[in-house]
Amino acid sequence: MSLLTNPAQRGRQDWAKGDILQRSHKYTSRWTGVKMSMKKDNEKTKASQQKVREFKAGDLAVYPAHGVGKINSIESKIVNGEEHDFYMMKILENQMTIMIPTWNVEQVGLRDVIDEKDISKVYEVMKKREEFPGETQTWNRRYREYMEKIKTGSLYDVAEVYRDLSLLKLTKDLSFGERKLYDTAQTLLVTELSTARNTDEQTIISEMESLFPPKKPESTNNSDKFE
Repeated sequence: MSLLTNPAQRGRQDWAKGDILQRSHKYTSRWTGVKMSMKKDNEKTKASQQKVREFKAGDLAVYPAHGVGKINSIESKIVNGEEHDFYMMKILENQMTIMIPTWNVEQVGLRDVIDEKDISKVYEVMKKREEFPGETQTWNRRYREYMEKIKTGSLYDVAEVYRDLSLLKLTKDLSFGERKLYDTAQTLLVTELSTARNTDEQTIISEMESLFPPKKPESTNNSDKFE
């Protein structure tokens, strides 16, 4: 039996994201935007005008801010009295299931796992050294900017967040919020890069951490002390 709450009993439903999360085999609806009934014709028109990326059961894909997941199946559900097809995607990291309308792929940012030939570009982003924004920005502002980058779903944006926080980590202990963002960025990077390269996660972690070696303490010259 489906545990999806009857939308008719919930009133207005938001559809900007159009995804439904399932935790512990229970669906939790998460709607943002305008009602699907008002957008259905619009979305179908857009879909007919541009080719929508189609996935099939068994495909790996990346969902923004959640990372790599597997399309376990494609199922039809009745929502607001209308039948729609959904990708049932299980996130590899935490086993969360996300239900994504097949016609809403572009809007929610569902994409393929990065190609192996593009992995080096991600490492180049992490190697790049720029002036750290922490000197001129408040933490609240940086937090918002980092979260926006993570939510884009772009692995290059996530790499920038990891790089900045890794550099900050070399100069001080990260705060709780900084550490949480650092862990999120690292997890997203490690999961997707190890999947793209078909290697173990520890190998990727070691490679990433090697890009940010701890600073060596300044050596003191003791030869001048006893002249």
